[in-house]
Amino acid sequence: MPQYTAPVRDTRFVLDRVLKLDQYTGLPGFSAATPDVVSAVLEEGGKFVAEVLFPINHSGDQQGCTRHADGSVTTPDGFKQAYDQFVEAGWGLLSAPEEFGGQGLPHVIGTAFQEYMISANMAFAMYFGLTHGAIEALRAKGSPEQQAKYIPRMASGEWGGTMNLTEPQCGTDLGLIKTRAEPNADGSWSITGTKIFISSGEHDLTRNIIHLVLAKTPGAPDSTKGISLFVVPKFIVNTDGSLGDRNAVSCGSIEHKMGIHGNSTCVMNYDGATGWLVGEEMKGLAAMFIMMNAARLGVGLQGVGIGEVAFQNAVQYAKDRRQGRALTGAAEPDEKADPLFVHPDVRRMLMEAKAMTEGLRALCLWGGLQVDLAHQAESEEERQLADDLIGLLTPVIKGVGTDAGYKIATDSQQVYGGHGYIAEWGMEQYVRDARIAMIYEGTNGVQAMDLVGRKLALNGGRAIQSLFRIVGEEAAAAKSKPELAHLAESLEKANGQLQAATMWFMQNGMKDPNQVGAGAYSYMELMGVVAIGLMWLRMADAAVEALAEGGEDKPFYEAKLVTARFYADRIMPNAGALRRKIESGAETIMALPPEMFEVA
Repeated sequence: MPQYTAPVRDTRFVLDRVLKLDQYTGLPGFSAATPDVVSAVLEEGGKFVAEVLFPINHSGDQQGCTRHADGSVTTPDGFKQAYDQFVEAGWGLLSAPEEFGGQGLPHVIGTAFQEYMISANMAFAMYFGLTHGAIEALRAKGSPEQQAKYIPRMASGEWGGTMNLTEPQCGTDLGLIKTRAEPNADGSWSITGTKIFISSGEHDLTRNIIHLVLAKTPGAPDSTKGISLFVVPKFIVNTDGSLGDRNAVSCGSIEHKMGIHGNSTCVMNYDGATGWLVGEEMKGLAAMFIMMNAARLGVGLQGVGIGEVAFQNAVQYAKDRRQGRALTGAAEPDEKADPLFVHPDVRRMLMEAKAMTEGLRALCLWGGLQVDLAHQAESEEERQLADDLIGLLTPVIKGVGTDAGYKIATDSQQVYGGHGYIAEWGMEQYVRDARIAMIYEGTNGVQAMDLVGRKLALNGGRAIQSLFRIVGEEAAAAKSKPELAHLAESLEKANGQLQAATMWFMQNGMKDPNQVGAGAYSYMELMGVVAIGLMWLRMADAAVEALAEGGEDKPFYEAKLVTARFYADRIMPNAGALRRKIESGAETIMALPPEMFEVA
């Protein structure tokens, strides 16, 4: 059976030595994030997920959710009890604003705990994770009355939240939605339509579920410009906060899916359900993007979480399992065979997993910090820079993060050989669970197109120019340090490849948009190589500094430097190949007519 230990040591390294949270103590929320508080949150959070959530992960996958004849849904055995413990301990309130009953800690701290939840039980973590996106939309676009009515109990976890976007005939192209909203005399709206793929759409964990639903009002344009957003509670909330009548929203069925069986992915039917407009009519797209951006960062973190737990188990198996002999001769002559760890190809998979998991963890935590700084930094210039950078890199965190998480899961399964294909070892569940993260909240191809089609040109390319500048300056400065020179030079070259690819898009994209579309995915991967490379440069710099100070963690820091060199030698060179793919253009991708793909 699999095992899991929260990587608290590595998280603390990133928070303390790489992001250096102590330099932000003057900002709102950060003053409470003292080293002792952060340490307690991570230690106790890691213990909670390992003892409460992880033991019901495999059984939850095997049992799944059950829809009953009345449309109600029950979650797997143990989920309700675990969720009650989650709420009682206040884990949902870590980063929630104090005005809504939260602890007000920085978002970056909540990000760290969220990773642990995902590793321990991804399906369970989704029940609260989707609520977070709904809260962000209500905070940004909801009226004061809506915020006061819904957010405190959503933030605590007492009530759940969902995002209802997709319909049978439309996913990414939301202009095709058919769900309708008709005005009522009392100012509310009557919502009618069907939504599919709704994570946590119906369940028994919370007393109420607050659905945020996209719909079109009478006379609205038949495009994305005609979309409005509505809050539609499962139970109507009375003026005193108590729950009233059951609303006309129900679960029509639970989707039969590849993984995350412990999460209820529902078809939701709205049969004249009562809803209230969030923000302005026909301005729902802006609110939707607030939900989606929060969700995309969370999904990128799912790649890290699943990659981490799969990697941990592959390492343990490689230490325990004996097969064959080392190529250089028997490593342990007294045994009949050597551990898998002696084989270079096994090491290749484990080193790639280690380099990508640790690099992506740093990138996700850095992203969480940018979310904080975009709202709380002292100067407008700092807030703008943080907002620019996280906006630019959100599709990279989601796309590259989930691609990597899936690859790490499959490579970890590969380490197990035939046992990795057997359910009782747990690895095949991680592969199945990881696969959805590459699809939902906008497929990774959509992320790539969002990056090159929207984010690059935003504000005259201000964000990408800032990234080029930051990477260039830090790489140049690091080259003067002997321990960092090779990594810095490799990063500098990769940054140059990214700059050249960006210029190629500028020169060719206007003449033929397919040139951009054909290279978008490789460009997203290339930016990922650079962004994660920047994190490794910062981690290596912090490790060098820590080693100079001395102390008991010498092996930990030395391992950081070795892994950083591995990233420079084995992953950073991909930048050149990715640039060449981009510059090969669209001709061979677009040349064949559809009928040439068919079997004769």
